[in-house]
Amino acid sequence: MEPVKKIRRKIFLIFSTVLFGLSFTNNAYAGTYGITSGRLESILAAVAGIISIVIGRSALRSINHHSSAKQKSMISLALGLICIIASGIHLVRSYSANFGTGSGKAGAIVALVLGVTGMVLGGLALSRSMRRNSKI
Repeated sequence: MEPVKKIRRKIFLIFSTVLFGLSFTNNAYAGTYGITSGRLESILAAVAGIISIVIGRSALRSINHHSSAKQKSMISLALGLICIIASGIHLVRSYSANFGTGSGKAGAIVALVLGVTGMVLGGLALSRSMRRNSKI
């Protein structure tokens, strides 16, 4: 299978997993404890952001050693974008909720920061790998 098709398949699987998780959550209720639906949405977005950061960092480290840095950076960019979109949608839907009510608003803000960080790392790795390939 071609590398581009593998990347597209991975991005599609991750994107569909996040959307599948978001589709089964309901509105959170104030005063509840444990994992509410709002917190679950934030956790899913944060996990995508953390994976994006890990892959972006791996792409930065593998620029000089492997040829897969471009693929890793593209995956990191896509996951960061998915994280930003998912947390942005969650923040818009829970605009009237307060912190500490179980709506997952604070987690969505953290997930948004993680997604931006993952996209920055992926973009940095992509630009470095493109610059390295142009010198060769």
